[in-house]
Amino acid sequence: MDTISGSVERITYYNPENSYCVLRLRPERGRPPQANREGLVTVTGNLPELSPGEFLRLQGNWKNHPRHGWQFQSEVCEQSVPATIAGMRRYLGSGLVKGIGPRLAERIVEQFGNQTLEVLEEHPERLRETPDIGPKRAALIARAWHEQKQVKEIMLFLHSYGVTTNLAVKIYKHYADQALTIVKNDPYRLARDLFGVGFKTADKIARAMGLPPDHPSRIEAGVVHLLNEMSNEGHVFSPQHILVEQASQLLEVEAELVPPALQRLAQQERIHLEVLPGWSEPPSFDVHKLSEQLAAYGQTAVYLASLFAGEVGAAEHLRRLTFALPTRLSDLPPAFLSLDPTLSAEQQQAIRAVFSHPLSVLTGGPGTGKTTCLKALVNLVEQAGKRFALASPTGRAARRLSEAVNRPASTIHRLLGYKPGEGFQYNAEQPLEIDLLVVDEASMLDLMLANHLLRAIPTGAHLLLVGDVDQLPSVGAGDVLRDLIASGAAAVSRLHVIFRQAQGSEIITNAHRINQGLMPHFSNDSRDFFLFPAEEPQDAADWLLQVVCERIPRKFGLHARDQVQVLVPMYRGAAGVHAINERLQQAINPPEPRKAEKALFGQVFRQGDKVMQIQNNYDKQVFNGDIGVVAGIDAIEQNLQIEFDDRRLEYDWSEADQLVLAYAVSVHKAQGSEFPAVVIPLVTAHYMMLQRNLLYTAVTRAKQLCVLVGSKRAIGMAVKNDKVARRFTALDWRLSR
Repeated sequence: MDTISGSVERITYYNPENSYCVLRLRPERGRPPQANREGLVTVTGNLPELSPGEFLRLQGNWKNHPRHGWQFQSEVCEQSVPATIAGMRRYLGSGLVKGIGPRLAERIVEQFGNQTLEVLEEHPERLRETPDIGPKRAALIARAWHEQKQVKEIMLFLHSYGVTTNLAVKIYKHYADQALTIVKNDPYRLARDLFGVGFKTADKIARAMGLPPDHPSRIEAGVVHLLNEMSNEGHVFSPQHILVEQASQLLEVEAELVPPALQRLAQQERIHLEVLPGWSEPPSFDVHKLSEQLAAYGQTAVYLASLFAGEVGAAEHLRRLTFALPTRLSDLPPAFLSLDPTLSAEQQQAIRAVFSHPLSVLTGGPGTGKTTCLKALVNLVEQAGKRFALASPTGRAARRLSEAVNRPASTIHRLLGYKPGEGFQYNAEQPLEIDLLVVDEASMLDLMLANHLLRAIPTGAHLLLVGDVDQLPSVGAGDVLRDLIASGAAAVSRLHVIFRQAQGSEIITNAHRINQGLMPHFSNDSRDFFLFPAEEPQDAADWLLQVVCERIPRKFGLHARDQVQVLVPMYRGAAGVHAINERLQQAINPPEPRKAEKALFGQVFRQGDKVMQIQNNYDKQVFNGDIGVVAGIDAIEQNLQIEFDDRRLEYDWSEADQLVLAYAVSVHKAQGSEFPAVVIPLVTAHYMMLQRNLLYTAVTRAKQLCVLVGSKRAIGMAVKNDKVARRFTALDWRLSR
């Protein structure tokens, strides 16, 4: 094989799925005859994720491509360091080492010459000899140099397993200098400990290292992976016979090897097994025909330990609140509840239920007066001199609640005083000092957050959950609002009457039609509800681009990025979240020479991009579904600055997998939010996700304008499909025992 060394000038193409890369390399010495006019050579092959400025030693063969000319097809790639002064200058100034930019790199190389890399490696304290480098900057550079060296060692080991450089950085930051040892000794820890490292990646590493397919640790890791996958789909537990079958298929092992793994995991207190005699499996759940041995496990539920504790805890605290007598509102005289006669009979009854029952639910569709009800309730509580708090699961929902009621409202995390590293300040030992708690958008409340909240409510206080039970359930595991209603443990008030001012909105009237199983009305003279017909996904995507970028801004004066939100049923396909985001990014925020951008975890982030947080980050106090804008990209400090509604946060490049483009988002991710304009692509190719509650949720996110782009057939399929995919939860069963 031939050998060539040099620095990466630019990356022409990189596929994160298979690591195939095309790059331009500037040879370290001389100019080979295969170089282009700029003196660069084209390199192809399966390479680690690289950055311009990195220095490579490659082994491979030259090929003369009939279309693209001479290429060096790499077989072996070694990331090394340059030997020339010019190479060192490019290497250090490329942004590879955090804290060193082109100008500082030039000064360092000018100061130390050929000894530059030796100083960084052996005597980093000497960096202070460089003008403008003080002790703090020298320490930061030394730490960054050590970090990138360790990451390269990890990359050499992980590259063949499809692990990207950014993921290697994340692995190093989590385990520090123990990273390589941990990966080699227990690769399944990666899947347990790190967001973004799945079971399949860890399993690929373990199998390549010689771990047999029936090894106990592999089966245990596979079981935990499946339970995590189910929790991501909203399930709190898995029936054991389903889990055994799925694990057997995933791991390609005999089914009888799985139950012993469950027992071992239970002994380690990583999972919990419980027989639920009164719980019945959802009849609509598609279960393959099972062997007699698997069927014998019956209704044994398998929980992740944390979800079991959450469900049992939530049930205990709900019962504690329900049976507390007297309550903190028991001393209100009956005459006090002489309610405003302009309230409807339904609204008056709902308010009385809040005062007479410690645990109550207020539900109803858009325009039925839930907000009016809350205003009246808050006024009464204030007049009585009682203490109350208003909260919602998300920041956007909390702001909407505060504006609607004209009182302070907060996220549940802020209400409970969450502090990174310390947890929730308010809990069972230190409860909230309130007599009444109102939680809006309660359909978004997942089991774990509900448990933390319930623990902090003092005995005797009243709890009112407000939400639309016909919307999609929470993104996180559980179905708290629906389970609570089904259990009969709460006083439930459902508002039905649509008020006159809401009847003038076709968004609201059509939302109710959809919820009743009727097709929405489309008329040419509509002011806020439209359909652009399209049968095929590609046609729908083309129309959508025109509607978002041209028609809505021109006719309604709404900003395409900040005031229009595309809500999509599915992620894949021409009319899916991924493809639409790429097209909208190109149309709304195209690349410009002065606009910084960075490719991280397989997607390009550009200054000005609309992005969404996709996991709860308690340290940053930013949560799944929060939307922001890329305000800046710092190549030297290697971070993204994201501007959220009320603050700017920094994301290290290794944290960028917590963010996705948000020009288009899934309907689930839009829960609890409202947008001036909503555009919804709906075609028959989305048939897997065409459900009534999904379309209803999407339409009710629109405040001023709702546009459907798609076919009436697909809309009809969604409207007719009222089968709510029941989640595996047992909160209602625990409450009704």
